[in-house]
Amino acid sequence: MTKYSLYGKMVLYALLRRRSRMIVALLAVAIGATVLSGLVTLYYDVPRQMGREFRSYGANLLLLPAGDKQVLQEQTMQQAVDSLPQGKVIGLAPYLYDRVKVNAQPVMAAGTDFAAVQKVSPYWQLAGQWPAPGSGGVVVGAEVAERLRLEPGQTVTVAVPGSDEEKKLPVAGIVHTGGNEEDFIFMELPLLQQWLSKPGQVSVAQVSVQAGETELTAWLQQVTDAVPGVTPRLVKQLTQSEGLVLGKLQALVYLVTLIVLLLTLICVATTMMAVVTERRKEIGLKKALGAENRSIVLEFLGEGLALGGLGGLLGTGCGFFFAQAVSIQVFARSISFQPLVALAAFIVAVAVAGLACLIPVRIATHVEPAIVLRGE
Repeated sequence: MTKYSLYGKMVLYALLRRRSRMIVALLAVAIGATVLSGLVTLYYDVPRQMGREFRSYGANLLLLPAGDKQVLQEQTMQQAVDSLPQGKVIGLAPYLYDRVKVNAQPVMAAGTDFAAVQKVSPYWQLAGQWPAPGSGGVVVGAEVAERLRLEPGQTVTVAVPGSDEEKKLPVAGIVHTGGNEEDFIFMELPLLQQWLSKPGQVSVAQVSVQAGETELTAWLQQVTDAVPGVTPRLVKQLTQSEGLVLGKLQALVYLVTLIVLLLTLICVATTMMAVVTERRKEIGLKKALGAENRSIVLEFLGEGLALGGLGGLLGTGCGFFFAQAVSIQVFARSISFQPLVALAAFIVAVAVAGLACLIPVRIATHVEPAIVLRGE
């Protein structure tokens, strides 16, 4: 039997002799590793999940004409979007604005792509339905619909100022947003471009990008340098709010993780100190028979590291399921297993358990054999 196998059996026997105490310490390490693994997994996944949630509030990037130009070429707009990381772009909604007359009343019109609007602005609440492509249907803002007494299924007469041409277009839906969109009438972009004799031109493009303010600011400079004729702008209200919320969530994760690790450290240290107190006579006898402090230290450290290893293995596995459950309940989306996070949680669990043994080990090395064996 080698000295390593003998050492392993000695550590295992010492743990099994005090099952109740060691199970408490093991559970403390496992719970600490579970919380650590789960929270760190969420820490890395929350920005992605929260980014998707914030995208439901609308675009966070605008593409405007450069300089004093009034319109932006669709080709230039597409070049700017293509310069962004494609895996990050959720949607692109172009808009062309001008005044028209709806049932002889002046109204601001917006030509757009309805399919793109549903991706970029999913918060729009529509009474009715979205117009089918090529149907010529329009979506009317709630304020305009109330003023003109319009409902889905009716027909409106739309005329461009300065032109004698009028068109009767079906009202497909009424949109409620709580914003300026309620003062607009929305129609298909090619139709308005044709009326205004502005083929291939838009006034602005709204882009929904899954990225934080720092990433977006860096991309803005790249777009400006790579695509002349376009001026990108951040929607500050959204990007700053997103950054503020994410910062607070990540700070909360740091704080909770630190508290859990501290409690785990205290629990394991208390358990090991109780074990050292119980085994004072055993330690004194070993030292009287010639055992060195080094062997005493290795024995107790081995027990602590064994607890840390077992607890770390249990905790890293449970931590993933904990993070998965939180993600599904809060964000309704699953997360992927992060091997590096699991490895880091295991190492931290072992390190915390080892650190918790330092004070008990120091007490064990100061046991005086003569005093202990006399029963004092």
